[in-house]
Amino acid sequence: MTLVCTVLPTYNERDNIAALIEGILTNAVTPHMVLVVDDNSPDGTAEVVRAVASRYNTADVQRVALYVRTGQKGLTSAIQCGIDFALASFGADIVTWMDCDLSMPPADVARLVHAIVEEGADIAVGSRWVEGGDDVAHGFMARSLSRIINGFAVMVLGDSVHDYTSGFIACRAGVLRTLRLRGDYGEYCIDLLARAARCGYALKEVPYVCVPRTAGESKTGVNLWDYLVKGRKYVATIWRLRK
Repeated sequence: MTLVCTVLPTYNERDNIAALIEGILTNAVTPHMVLVVDDNSPDGTAEVVRAVASRYNTADVQRVALYVRTGQKGLTSAIQCGIDFALASFGADIVTWMDCDLSMPPADVARLVHAIVEEGADIAVGSRWVEGGDDVAHGFMARSLSRIINGFAVMVLGDSVHDYTSGFIACRAGVLRTLRLRGDYGEYCIDLLARAARCGYALKEVPYVCVPRTAGESKTGVNLWDYLVKGRKYVATIWRLRK
Protein backbone atom coordinates (compact mmCIF):
# COMPACT_ATOMS: atom_id res chain seq x y z
CA MET A 1 0.00 0.00 0.00
CA THR A 2 1.07 3.59 -0.60
CA LEU A 3 2.55 5.28 2.47
CA VAL A 4 2.24 9.05 2.58
CA CYS A 5 4.34 11.20 4.92
CA THR A 6 3.50 14.85 5.46
CA VAL A 7 6.45 16.95 6.58
CA LEU A 8 5.59 19.94 8.76
CA PRO A 9 8.44 22.45 9.31
CA THR A 10 7.66 24.38 12.49
CA TYR A 11 8.88 27.33 14.50
CA ASN A 12 6.59 28.69 17.22
CA GLU A 13 3.38 27.02 16.03
CA ARG A 14 2.12 25.49 19.28
CA ASP A 15 -1.35 27.01 18.84
CA ASN A 16 -1.80 25.53 15.35
CA ILE A 17 0.13 22.28 15.22
CA ALA A 18 -2.30 19.94 17.01
CA ALA A 19 -5.26 20.95 14.85
CA LEU A 20 -3.10 20.66 11.72
CA ILE A 21 -1.87 17.14 12.52
CA GLU A 22 -5.34 15.96 13.46
CA GLY A 23 -6.85 17.50 10.32
CA ILE A 24 -4.33 15.74 8.09
CA LEU A 25 -4.72 12.32 9.72
CA THR A 26 -8.50 12.52 10.03
CA ASN A 27 -8.90 13.21 6.30
CA ALA A 28 -6.24 10.75 5.08
CA VAL A 29 -7.42 8.19 2.53
CA THR A 30 -4.20 6.15 2.38
CA PRO A 31 -1.78 5.02 5.12
CA HIS A 32 -0.49 8.36 6.34
CA MET A 33 1.96 9.67 8.89
CA VAL A 34 3.05 13.15 9.92
CA LEU A 35 6.65 14.17 10.61
CA VAL A 36 7.15 17.48 12.40
CA VAL A 37 10.58 19.05 11.96
CA ASP A 38 10.79 21.68 14.67
CA ASP A 39 13.57 24.27 14.83
CA ASN A 40 13.72 24.11 18.65
CA SER A 41 10.73 26.43 19.07
CA PRO A 42 10.84 28.31 22.40
CA ASP A 43 7.02 28.34 22.60
CA GLY A 44 6.78 24.59 23.30
CA THR A 45 5.66 23.38 19.88
CA ALA A 46 7.55 20.11 20.40
CA GLU A 47 5.72 19.37 23.65
CA VAL A 48 2.37 19.75 21.90
CA VAL A 49 3.50 17.38 19.14
CA ARG A 50 4.60 14.80 21.71
CA ALA A 51 1.19 14.98 23.34
CA VAL A 52 -0.55 14.46 19.98
CA ALA A 53 1.81 11.59 19.16
CA SER A 54 0.90 9.83 22.40
CA ARG A 55 -2.71 9.70 21.23
CA TYR A 56 -2.04 8.46 17.70
CA ASN A 57 0.96 6.16 18.02
CA THR A 58 0.78 2.54 19.11
CA ALA A 59 3.39 -0.11 19.74
CA ASP A 60 2.97 -1.28 16.15
CA VAL A 61 2.20 1.89 14.19
CA GLN A 62 3.83 5.32 14.28
CA ARG A 63 1.57 7.97 12.82
CA VAL A 64 3.18 11.08 14.33
CA ALA A 65 6.93 11.61 14.53
CA LEU A 66 8.97 14.54 15.80
CA TYR A 67 12.49 15.69 15.01
CA VAL A 68 13.81 18.72 16.89
CA ARG A 69 16.73 20.49 15.23
CA THR A 70 19.21 22.44 17.30
CA GLY A 71 21.82 24.68 15.76
CA GLN A 72 19.93 24.73 12.47
CA LYS A 73 17.17 26.98 11.19
CA GLY A 74 15.44 27.68 7.92
CA LEU A 75 12.42 26.61 5.94
CA THR A 76 14.11 24.89 3.02
CA SER A 77 16.60 22.92 5.09
CA ALA A 78 13.82 21.84 7.49
CA ILE A 79 11.69 20.51 4.64
CA GLN A 80 14.68 18.72 3.09
CA CYS A 81 15.55 17.22 6.47
CA GLY A 82 12.00 15.90 6.74
CA ILE A 83 12.09 14.53 3.20
CA ASP A 84 15.30 12.66 3.95
CA PHE A 85 13.78 11.10 7.08
CA ALA A 86 10.53 10.27 5.28
CA LEU A 87 12.36 8.40 2.52
CA ALA A 88 15.21 6.75 4.40
CA SER A 89 13.67 6.04 7.81
CA PHE A 90 9.98 5.57 7.03
CA GLY A 91 10.02 4.33 3.44
CA ALA A 92 7.42 6.84 2.27
CA ASP A 93 6.11 6.46 -1.28
CA ILE A 94 4.75 10.03 -1.38
CA VAL A 95 5.96 13.02 0.63
CA THR A 96 3.85 16.13 1.12
CA TRP A 97 4.57 19.39 2.90
CA MET A 98 2.80 22.64 3.71
CA ASP A 99 2.81 25.72 5.92
CA CYS A 100 1.90 25.05 9.53
CA ASP A 101 -0.34 28.03 10.24
CA LEU A 102 -3.58 26.40 8.97
CA SER A 103 -3.66 28.76 5.99
CA MET A 104 -3.46 25.65 3.81
CA PRO A 105 -6.49 23.52 4.74
CA PRO A 106 -5.32 20.13 6.07
CA ALA A 107 -8.23 18.36 4.39
CA ASP A 108 -6.74 19.36 1.02
CA VAL A 109 -3.65 17.20 1.56
CA ALA A 110 -5.78 14.19 0.57
CA ARG A 111 -6.65 15.96 -2.71
CA LEU A 112 -2.96 16.36 -3.55
CA VAL A 113 -2.36 12.69 -2.80
CA HIS A 114 -5.35 11.77 -4.98
CA ALA A 115 -3.81 13.64 -7.91
CA ILE A 116 -0.76 11.38 -7.64
CA VAL A 117 -2.34 8.03 -6.74
CA GLU A 118 -5.43 8.24 -8.95
CA GLU A 119 -4.52 10.73 -11.68
CA GLY A 120 -0.91 9.81 -12.40
CA ALA A 121 0.86 13.01 -11.40
CA ASP A 122 4.44 12.91 -10.19
CA ILE A 123 4.04 16.21 -8.37
CA ALA A 124 0.79 17.76 -7.18
CA VAL A 125 0.81 21.49 -6.46
CA GLY A 126 -1.76 23.25 -4.31
CA SER A 127 -2.54 26.33 -6.40
CA ARG A 128 -4.16 29.64 -5.54
CA TRP A 129 -3.93 30.96 -9.08
CA VAL A 130 -5.99 28.47 -11.09
CA GLU A 131 -9.76 28.24 -11.36
CA GLY A 132 -11.21 27.24 -8.00
CA GLY A 133 -8.25 28.58 -6.05
CA ASP A 134 -7.87 31.89 -4.24
CA ASP A 135 -5.95 33.73 -1.53
CA VAL A 136 -8.15 35.35 1.09
CA ALA A 137 -5.42 35.26 3.74
CA HIS A 138 -3.34 38.17 2.53
CA GLY A 139 -3.99 41.79 1.72
CA PHE A 140 -4.04 43.47 -1.66
CA MET A 141 -0.31 44.21 -1.66
CA ALA A 142 0.77 40.63 -0.96
CA ARG A 143 -1.73 39.12 -3.42
CA SER A 144 -0.68 41.55 -6.13
CA LEU A 145 3.03 40.83 -5.65
CA SER A 146 2.35 37.10 -5.71
CA ARG A 147 0.38 37.36 -8.95
CA ILE A 148 3.08 39.50 -10.54
CA ILE A 149 5.88 37.12 -9.53
CA ASN A 150 3.95 34.04 -10.61
CA GLY A 151 2.95 35.68 -13.87
CA PHE A 152 6.62 36.42 -14.53
CA ALA A 153 7.50 32.81 -13.67
CA VAL A 154 4.90 31.46 -16.10
CA MET A 155 6.21 33.73 -18.84
CA VAL A 156 9.85 32.74 -18.26
CA LEU A 157 9.59 29.12 -17.07
CA GLY A 158 6.44 27.88 -18.77
CA ASP A 159 2.83 27.24 -17.82
CA SER A 160 3.17 23.74 -16.38
CA VAL A 161 2.42 25.54 -13.10
CA HIS A 162 0.67 28.83 -12.33
CA ASP A 163 1.54 28.98 -8.63
CA TYR A 164 5.30 28.55 -8.56
CA THR A 165 5.49 29.92 -5.00
CA SER A 166 2.84 27.55 -3.64
CA GLY A 167 4.75 25.68 -0.94
CA PHE A 168 1.83 23.22 -0.74
CA ILE A 169 3.26 20.18 -2.48
CA ALA A 170 3.03 16.39 -2.81
CA CYS A 171 5.76 14.42 -4.61
CA ARG A 172 6.47 10.84 -5.52
CA ALA A 173 9.51 9.49 -3.70
CA GLY A 174 11.38 8.99 -6.97
CA VAL A 175 11.20 12.69 -7.78
CA LEU A 176 12.65 13.63 -4.41
CA ARG A 177 15.47 11.12 -4.71
CA THR A 178 16.45 12.86 -7.94
CA LEU A 179 15.81 16.52 -7.09
CA ARG A 180 16.90 17.99 -3.76
CA LEU A 181 15.58 21.33 -2.56
CA ARG A 182 17.73 24.40 -3.11
CA GLY A 183 17.36 27.91 -1.70
CA ASP A 184 16.86 29.71 1.61
CA TYR A 185 13.14 30.40 1.69
CA GLY A 186 10.19 30.16 -0.69
CA GLU A 187 12.35 30.34 -3.82
CA TYR A 188 13.07 26.62 -3.30
CA CYS A 189 9.57 25.92 -4.65
CA ILE A 190 10.17 27.83 -7.88
CA ASP A 191 13.45 26.00 -8.33
CA LEU A 192 11.97 22.55 -7.64
CA LEU A 193 8.96 22.92 -9.93
CA ALA A 194 10.96 24.39 -12.81
CA ARG A 195 13.57 21.62 -12.67
CA ALA A 196 10.89 18.93 -12.33
CA ALA A 197 9.08 20.18 -15.43
CA ARG A 198 12.32 20.15 -17.40
CA CYS A 199 13.02 16.59 -16.27
CA GLY A 200 9.70 15.55 -17.77
CA TYR A 201 7.84 14.82 -14.54
CA ALA A 202 4.06 15.18 -14.68
CA LEU A 203 2.87 18.20 -12.68
CA LYS A 204 -0.76 18.74 -11.75
CA GLU A 205 -2.22 21.77 -10.00
CA VAL A 206 -4.97 21.25 -7.44
CA PRO A 207 -6.88 24.45 -6.58
CA TYR A 208 -7.11 25.47 -2.94
CA VAL A 209 -8.13 28.57 -1.02
CA CYS A 210 -5.46 30.07 1.22
CA VAL A 211 -7.17 31.26 4.41
CA PRO A 212 -6.00 33.51 7.27
CA ARG A 213 -3.98 32.00 10.08
CA THR A 214 -5.90 31.83 13.35
CA ALA A 215 -2.97 32.07 15.77
CA GLY A 216 0.70 33.01 15.89
CA GLU A 217 2.75 35.40 13.80
CA SER A 218 3.12 35.24 10.03
CA LYS A 219 6.55 34.38 8.66
CA THR A 220 5.63 35.21 5.07
CA GLY A 221 6.02 38.96 5.28
CA VAL A 222 5.45 41.62 7.88
CA ASN A 223 5.77 44.77 5.77
CA LEU A 224 6.41 46.01 2.24
CA TRP A 225 10.19 45.84 2.66
CA ASP A 226 10.03 42.19 3.77
CA TYR A 227 7.88 41.30 0.77
CA LEU A 228 10.24 43.12 -1.59
CA VAL A 229 13.33 41.38 -0.17
CA LYS A 230 11.75 37.95 -0.55
CA GLY A 231 10.29 38.92 -3.93
CA ARG A 232 13.73 39.90 -5.19
CA LYS A 233 14.99 36.39 -4.36
CA TYR A 234 12.06 34.89 -6.23
CA VAL A 235 12.71 37.00 -9.31
CA ALA A 236 16.44 36.19 -9.21
CA THR A 237 15.63 32.48 -9.04
CA ILE A 238 13.25 32.71 -11.99
CA TRP A 239 15.83 34.56 -14.04
CA ARG A 240 18.54 32.03 -13.17
CA LEU A 241 16.31 29.18 -14.35
CA ARG A 242 15.19 30.85 -17.57
CA LYS A 243 15.20 28.64 -20.66
